[in-house]
Amino acid sequence: MENIVKQDKYYTYKDFVALNDGNQYELHNGKLFMMSGPLQKHSDISGEVFRQIANYLIDKPCNVNHAPFDVRLFEDTVYQPDVLVVCDQSKLDGKCCNGAPDFILEVLSDSTRVNDIVTKFNDYLKAGVREYWIIDPVSNILTAFRLIDKIYSANVYSENDIAPIQVLDGLEIDLVLVFKLQ
Repeated sequence: MENIVKQDKYYTYKDFVALNDGNQYELHNGKLFMMSGPLQKHSDISGEVFRQIANYLIDKPCNVNHAPFDVRLFEDTVYQPDVLVVCDQSKLDGKCCNGAPDFILEVLSDSTRVNDIVTKFNDYLKAGVREYWIIDPVSNILTAFRLIDKIYSANVYSENDIAPIQVLDGLEIDLVLVFKLQ
């Protein structure tokens, strides 16, 4: 889903928003990565998680968004998570989320696997994302990372489990529904 495309210079957020070539990009620590559309399985998984969260958040103060929606973590880092939840409305400016969302989901693909597991994991931890989920659509496994005392604690769930989103009290994601589309 992503390929490094522009290494001619170090890009800042200002450079990033000035791009106007019709392509979707993420900004990884000053480097631009071109994004391509997800495969159907990827889209089905993120769409089902989004649906369950959106239904839960009806009449609640948090917002749920899905890619492509920019999350500006640092001056040189802008990601487009598959799904994100923001409860602090002051972080939303109508164009992006400025700072760490409360919850982020990334669905792995062949081209994003290393970035999602290593680069984004470390950046989300550094920025203070309270809960980071990684779903592997090949093995139908969810790894849920929860921020506790500035480190991530992991719980692993399979396709037959119910997984609680800790930052949204009372919300449990039915993974049978998430993976049934496969």
